[in-house]
Amino acid sequence: MTSLDRRSLILRSAAVAAWALAAERTAHAAGPKLAETDPNAIALGYREDTTKVDSKKFAKHQPSQNCANCQLFQGTPKDELGGCPLFAGKQVAAIGWCSAWNKKAG
Repeated sequence: MTSLDRRSLILRSAAVAAWALAAERTAHAAGPKLAETDPNAIALGYREDTTKVDSKKFAKHQPSQNCANCQLFQGTPKDELGGCPLFAGKQVAAIGWCSAWNKKAG
């Protein structure tokens, strides 16, 4: 194998790896919407609409708290859905809420 062939192989391998990484990130970012019946959602008291949170069960919940203003929300303020590291591969509603809510800095 000549050095040119090795160089081509290395460059092609790097290109394929970069493509695979980009495809994985895109798929992760655009995952399915999290269902309230998901076991992790149930464990964290997730609701798709913050106004429907049980205030007796979650006494610290405030109506102004939602996923869009949570530190963990990976979308932009204009997004209806966004990623959350607590629910890997799934998207949460921007107007949703869970007991892990943490005020976004800033």
